[in-house]
Amino acid sequence: MLSKKDLLGLYDCSPAEICEILDEADNMRAFLSGKIKKSDLLAGKSLITLFYENSTRTRTSFELAGKYLGANEVNISVAASSVQKGETLIDTGKTLDAMKIDFIAIRHPMAGAPALLAKNVKASVLNGGDGMNEHPTQALLDMLTLRRKFGKIAGLKVAILGDIKHSRVAKSNLFGLKKLGAEVVMYSPQTLMPKAIERFGAKIAKSREEAIDGADAVMGLRIQLERQHGGLFPSLSEYSKFYGVNDGLLKYAKRDAVILHPGPVNRGVELTPSLIDGKSSEITEQVTCGLAVRMALLKLLAEYRENNL
Repeated sequence: MLSKKDLLGLYDCSPAEICEILDEADNMRAFLSGKIKKSDLLAGKSLITLFYENSTRTRTSFELAGKYLGANEVNISVAASSVQKGETLIDTGKTLDAMKIDFIAIRHPMAGAPALLAKNVKASVLNGGDGMNEHPTQALLDMLTLRRKFGKIAGLKVAILGDIKHSRVAKSNLFGLKKLGAEVVMYSPQTLMPKAIERFGAKIAKSREEAIDGADAVMGLRIQLERQHGGLFPSLSEYSKFYGVNDGLLKYAKRDAVILHPGPVNRGVELTPSLIDGKSSEITEQVTCGLAVRMALLKLLAEYRENNL
């Protein structure tokens, strides 16, 4: 049983809670393989998706997760909402709470926004990404993908390469993977490596080859130009040449190593197209696992609400 009404990040999740989510997500992954993807598990419940930033995979999978489990789902377009009239996040949350909403999935450009919302509403808040802080459901789906491939997390070596400084995905993966016993090695230009990330258990490689050497999984991260102010690397072509992952580098990884990416991929920048579409790629499976994870979280949080609220 989860210990809180919200899922705000993996930093505060216990290994047992992470495993419970992954176990339930495994069940949901099996459900998604069936011919009829419809359940009344959350009949009568309501889910709001409140995204202040663009999203395809995360928002759509939250919406489908609610619908597949029988919940009433509403997407709020922030561009057409009272936010544009100056309404604060807390007031938006209180308005939704007054409508007796059960779940709010939120993405926000400011770190800590989901936590602020959670303190001011009775609904369960699910963090769909907050600034450069965390993206817990993405890390959970990455871990589910790895566990389904290798049967375990403990003992795996996961290499994460790319824009780590601006990546909430990298941080949540570091927290979650370390708690389940994986080794996490990171590599990026020095300008894109956050200070003191080693304090959280990351190993910093001096080269792409060192990072990928013996890895079970190689994760590329998107260059987040929208969060940068320029000058962190000369050009995308030079970044690709010196920091991107190409086919030749995969020889340093284990023979059965997999390629991961949170998407969307800048083809030819973080990963070569042949890796993205190759037999080692689990990028499409990650998307399916993402839906399974979000379905699992809605189910588990509904159970928490039933027993504790």
